Amino acid sequence: MNAIDSVMAGLALVGNLQAVMSLAIGVVVGVIGGAIPGMSATMAVALTLPFTFAMPTIPALLLLLGVYKGGIFGGSIPAILIKTPGTPASSATILDGYPMAERGEAGRALGMALWASCTADLISNLALVLFAGWLASFAMNFGPPEFFTLILFSLTIIAGVSGESLLRGALSALLGLLLATIGLDLVYGTNRFTFGDPNMMGGLNFIAVLIGLFAIPEVLAMVLNPTGHLGKARSLGKNWVTFADYRRSFRSIVRGSVIGVVLGSIPGIGAAPSAFLSYSEARRTSKNKDNFGKGEVEGVAAAEAGNNGVAGATLIPLLALGVPGDVITAIIIGAFMVHGLQPGPMMFVTNIDIIYGLFIGLILSSFLLFVIGSAAIKGFKYVADIPRRLLIPGVLILCIYGVFAVNNNLFDVGVMFVMGWLGFLMMRYHVPASPFLIAFILGPLLEDNFRQAMLMSGGSPAILVRGPITWFFWALTAITLVAIIRAGFRAVQNGSPKIRPQQ
Repeated sequence: MNAIDSVMAGLALVGNLQAVMSLAIGVVVGVIGGAIPGMSATMAVALTLPFTFAMPTIPALLLLLGVYKGGIFGGSIPAILIKTPGTPASSATILDGYPMAERGEAGRALGMALWASCTADLISNLALVLFAGWLASFAMNFGPPEFFTLILFSLTIIAGVSGESLLRGALSALLGLLLATIGLDLVYGTNRFTFGDPNMMGGLNFIAVLIGLFAIPEVLAMVLNPTGHLGKARSLGKNWVTFADYRRSFRSIVRGSVIGVVLGSIPGIGAAPSAFLSYSEARRTSKNKDNFGKGEVEGVAAAEAGNNGVAGATLIPLLALGVPGDVITAIIIGAFMVHGLQPGPMMFVTNIDIIYGLFIGLILSSFLLFVIGSAAIKGFKYVADIPRRLLIPGVLILCIYGVFAVNNNLFDVGVMFVMGWLGFLMMRYHVPASPFLIAFILGPLLEDNFRQAMLMSGGSPAILVRGPITWFFWALTAITLVAIIRAGFRAVQNGSPKIRPQQ
């Protein structure tokens, strides 16, 4: 199938009312989820996932991707209006967004956030289209040893950069790997850590683990702190963003988008570091650097371009290699698996129509985000003030329904609550949950590729260093470990952690 045939096949999948409506609904849900303090884009995607099981593949995936895109932008609404980021990715937006709101320019700040978000989102999606196919064609040369070293490298970098310390990140990843071994051994058919319970023979339910780790701890935190945010929503004011504002900030937006694409394509970095790096670069190069932190519209543009530039790029390793770039794409890879798809280079051969359908849908999502975001600025700002006494039971009901509906099994609901308490303890002791979930997903792939490699070599571990590709990933793993250990020592010496969690 040539490129034109692939595009037409993708259009056939996306060019219908159900797919477009799914994408639009996803963006709306994402904006609402991102705009509610206490929720996040991650929780919004996690709670939406169970509703996609009965849907056709493309609308289901577009719904989740719409939630992802909308959630990242939606986080800027409370960040600007009430000084509380709806998602961690919007933390940098507070620096200039809230001072603008305080002086009566909230509408201008939100407008710039939307323009920068849509521009960065479009650039990120185009980067995905350009690079994912190229990377997938390169990955066609991979065999089990190469995939084993790639996944090992991914786990190393995820464990290192998404926690406050190497020890906590590694501990979280190891816990995820341990839980991934529960169930029947795929080669020998023996029970592993099932304790004779037939409910555990198929392994722990992915949805129960996911919602337990990311939604229940937030519900518990809201119960313990029911007063909610301390800020007060500001009026939008009379000033609105102009084309002159956009033109003045354009270089920062493009620079932030490129930073987002580069950092987003590396597994484990996340949107928040990208937003802060983009903001820092904009401040360093701006003619108005003295105004940064006091309500500079260019600062809002840089921060939002940085975090939205990540959104499309995180799908590059997901689609091309089958490795999630962050925790949200880790959730989305679960949706692929539920619909019988395995992201990776072979998907570009066997399901090229779905790949191009997703490309077209993602580009469309940038325009839908602009239309829906424009309405959201005026209408959804009240969402940020939803009382927690209404939010807590609503989220809890969605959690229970979502987990129970997968298999109609109360055991899964119990697993969700156990994982919820575990996630809450991890949150209290600053152990990041993201490496846990990604290791839980990648663990079976790591084991499967290792076993296949050993079968190929008759048990000789020399096959794991059989060529340049494996040497490359072993070298990257070693460099990453050295860098993480050095960063950990420096953080201890300075008395404050340098690496912050991405969740």
